[in-house]
Amino acid sequence: MLCSIRAVLLNNFGTRNYGKVGIIGVPFEKGQKKFGVELGPDAIRNAGLLKDLTTLDLDVKDFGDIDYYPETTGDIINMPHLSHVAACTKNLSNRVQEVMNENRVVVTLGGDHSVSVGTIDGHVKSKNNIGVLWVDAHADLNTNITSNSGNVHGMPVALLTSELSDYWPHLPGMDWQKPMLSIRNVAYIGLRSVDRYERLVIEKFGITAFGMEDVERYGIHDVVHMALSRIDPHCNKSLHVSFDIDSLDPLEAPSTGTPVRGGLSLREAIHLMEEVHRTHRLNAIDLVEVNPKIGDDNCVKLTTEAAIHVLQAALGHTRRGLKVPAGITDIPLQTFR
Repeated sequence: MLCSIRAVLLNNFGTRNYGKVGIIGVPFEKGQKKFGVELGPDAIRNAGLLKDLTTLDLDVKDFGDIDYYPETTGDIINMPHLSHVAACTKNLSNRVQEVMNENRVVVTLGGDHSVSVGTIDGHVKSKNNIGVLWVDAHADLNTNITSNSGNVHGMPVALLTSELSDYWPHLPGMDWQKPMLSIRNVAYIGLRSVDRYERLVIEKFGITAFGMEDVERYGIHDVVHMALSRIDPHCNKSLHVSFDIDSLDPLEAPSTGTPVRGGLSLREAIHLMEEVHRTHRLNAIDLVEVNPKIGDDNCVKLTTEAAIHVLQAALGHTRRGLKVPAGITDIPLQTFR
């Protein structure tokens, strides 16, 4: 993707404050039915996330975990935990706005993928003009009527986008959230498990969607740039990556609730994030669906390490090696002794 120098220099929405990162944990599991995903934030932290990020010379601040108190709301068909989703994501949206007000890149650790309702809502309210890369095996485009499971982690894109707002009933407790994101500003990467209704929606609205077949045909480098050129043709949007760990092949990240074989390699995911970082417009990242109760210790280790590699790449780590600090112009001979 070729962006004009003028677009980069004059961009008021996506210019990132380099070096400042805010971590938000969301130990939330009510968007699905498997125990353990609420332990994801601590599992990623305990695997060394903050230490690994500070080695990149980043100013990292951990804002702790989101807590919430669900209000009593009316029942909605096929959304049994709506009150929990509504309360948690509302608090998360407010926290995202607070962190962005400190000119920090927001890194949100889930929790299940329903938490992205809060992160993207907060990002839109803070920056207004945003583009979203949804990196996932699944499209998460169901409504309460079309979902077979009633799991809200399969519904966040449908909840967030304005074009799909008419497909929902009134949702008690969600009045704080108005769909302000156009589906034209969302691009999928890594799809390989899409319901029939979701496929219909993708085709009806012409949603930018790159499945694993496309990754194999074009390569991850071209797929990333084609996706960005579709959702951000003028290079003036603040970028948000919502990264579900199940976008990776289960051989790379086995500890997740809805694995699908044939996914992204870790190398492809790292390259994806490196390319997004190079836009200089990445302002928010969700890393969700790590479940340390699925699989043995080695599975959990593989999954949390993969999550950290993905986040490091998004925040400036390069496989070419870290840059030499300013002021050093020669290599001391004793380095080689």
